[in-house]
Amino acid sequence: MAVITNIMDLKRIYKRRTPKMFYDYCESGSWTEQTFRENTSDFDQIRFRQRVAVDMSNRSIASTMIGQKVAMPVALAPVGMTGMQSADGEIKAARAALKFGVPYTLSTMSICSIEDVAAATKAPFWFQLYVMKDEEFVDNIIQRAKNAGVSALVITLDLQLLGQRHKDLKNGLSAPPKPTLANIINLSTKWHWLYGMSQTRNHTFRNIAGHAKSVKNMASLSSWTNEQFEPKLDWAMIARLKEKWGGKVILKGILDVEDAKKAVEVGCDAIIVSNHGGRQLDGAISSIRALPAIVAAVGDQTEVWLDSGIRSGQDVLKALALGAKGTMIGRAYIYGLGAMGEAGVSKTLEILAREMDMTMALCGRRDIHDMTRDTVLVPQGFEGVWS
Repeated sequence: MAVITNIMDLKRIYKRRTPKMFYDYCESGSWTEQTFRENTSDFDQIRFRQRVAVDMSNRSIASTMIGQKVAMPVALAPVGMTGMQSADGEIKAARAALKFGVPYTLSTMSICSIEDVAAATKAPFWFQLYVMKDEEFVDNIIQRAKNAGVSALVITLDLQLLGQRHKDLKNGLSAPPKPTLANIINLSTKWHWLYGMSQTRNHTFRNIAGHAKSVKNMASLSSWTNEQFEPKLDWAMIARLKEKWGGKVILKGILDVEDAKKAVEVGCDAIIVSNHGGRQLDGAISSIRALPAIVAAVGDQTEVWLDSGIRSGQDVLKALALGAKGTMIGRAYIYGLGAMGEAGVSKTLEILAREMDMTMALCGRRDIHDMTRDTVLVPQGFEGVWS
């Protein structure tokens, strides 16, 4: 048994165990993947300030996110097709998050449905909404989330159009996998994955199948999904969705100061600085570069969180030092899920917490809320000097 000490250890196991099309779905960005790469590499430019001869006892990384107590300021981000990374993946991830004490966010494009996750967990989770053209479907899925006791709605703003991801097109990505020769050959080597999938009935988009009236079979499900993202989504529509929901709302996909201001005007409990993990607008700046200006513009009016690029507890601390009140992880927990199922997600969270605690202490801080700008060294011009 390999000794797992960091997130990259989990990634290596994940790559061995997971079918290529689903590994590539996770580990890719759009077009040239510049933004996908810089989401992580830009964290490397920030340095910590080591402080010594300070009391490092009685440390705490506990915090709150939109008023909810969390073991650390990290939530599991919505990831489409999580149940294809590991059988019943959404349920496994939600259970691991619950046990650890952090929020879990279910994607509209999940394999396990809202009802599946609610039946398998004890605490409320969050639900991420992709706004679709089918208004009746949107109204119904919001009501289904309410019925399931979902405690916050996360509205994704940066996927009105689907960014082109070359690997997905070349692999013929689908849920379940299309039976092409290449896919069959690859799947035949993934015995651990195949066995898990044989033990569950959840193999397609269960939030959509049986709920969208025009979806009658797998072919119509695929075409419906590709055609339904709402290109007309604007701030007025967001305001209407917020009113329909009537509870806590988080807006995901903010990368520009002007959009952050608009989000505050609409009224939200938090905004997530995110570029969809580099999967939408290639050539956009990384989330960590965009963060400081957005915090400066709206940070006293709503909670500002960061998503995209986090691969360690140190990355979380750097985001907090630059003003974020919380963070979201996607790929980091998917690595754990694909590697070891629910135990792998738990391992991801344990690794992040350990890295956060140790680094915080060596920076001379005992409380996560004291990881402020003066605990890091940021290069001049880090945010960019653009004309």
